[in-house]
Amino acid sequence: MNQHSGILSKGESSARDWVKVLAHYREPNLGRSSFELAVTLGPFFLIWALAWYSLSISVWLTLALSLCNGAFLVRLFAIQHDCGHSAFFNNRTVSDWLGRFLGILTLTPYDVWRRSHSMHHSSSGNLGRRGMGDVHTLTVDEYRNSGRIARILYRLYRHPIVLFGLGPGYLFFLQNRLPLGLTNQARYWISAMGTNAGILIALSVIVYFGGILPVVLIFVPTTLLAATAGVWLFYVQHQFEETHWEQEEDWDMHAAALHGSSHYVLPPVLQWLSANIGIHHVHHLYSRIPFYRLPEVLRDHTDLAKSNRMTIRESLESARLHLWDEKSKKLLTFAQARQV
Repeated sequence: MNQHSGILSKGESSARDWVKVLAHYREPNLGRSSFELAVTLGPFFLIWALAWYSLSISVWLTLALSLCNGAFLVRLFAIQHDCGHSAFFNNRTVSDWLGRFLGILTLTPYDVWRRSHSMHHSSSGNLGRRGMGDVHTLTVDEYRNSGRIARILYRLYRHPIVLFGLGPGYLFFLQNRLPLGLTNQARYWISAMGTNAGILIALSVIVYFGGILPVVLIFVPTTLLAATAGVWLFYVQHQFEETHWEQEEDWDMHAAALHGSSHYVLPPVLQWLSANIGIHHVHHLYSRIPFYRLPEVLRDHTDLAKSNRMTIRESLESARLHLWDEKSKKLLTFAQARQV
């Protein structure tokens, strides 16, 4: 991965300088945002209807359509994500209520998620502020100083079967039902319970008209695939060999945003379905940029286009990296960590 290139190699000051440049891309376009919503929400409901109809033809066809629709659910989550950053519409109220509606489809209470995601943006790469909205990551020294049980539990947590197999279902079906980490404020309980009520109503209507099969063969597979893809995208955006972690006293938000987020290079179809979320280093540096303007940034600024590039093959390798080495400033495998 090309971690630093051109102006990006000049350090933290240049990371802050980019903020001024990127501010010119922050304004959303009402027509474009409405179009992006329509071409995502429309196909999502259409494929849902086709999958429901196909139950009378073939359950395998239903399952195939459901899995395809998971990709559109990922894109809906990305639009919800932009709403949370006030990057989709200029009107904050409209953005928030759209985000809350989409949260029913994505099983994600919008206000709870927006708060935890804001904490992620404000502390990403800060070793002193881990634990909210991030993938749990230990340093080599912390792992070595942990007890045997703690090390076993950490290795289990970081295993791909748990992170990308069991984890997504647990996160979206179970954990999101409560405002964990924010239980001391009523607004987040309202967000979680309101979303739960919306999900329950939607599922009740589906069962009333179609029985349990649409839930089992459409709702569950669609959601699971989208959840797994979403967790994977979030993982590779910050978990790569030359990512950026610093202790509190040395941490700089802009440097962490720019150097601690990947530029995930995807085929055009996958880039569209993921709403350009792979251009994550730009997003973290200036989160108010609408997702459909992120490619415009790369076209105008080749330094950013060349920085932090990660291919799909390289991203698969990153799943083996688990411990941050503060000396080499690299994320290591467990085997590599034993040698330092």
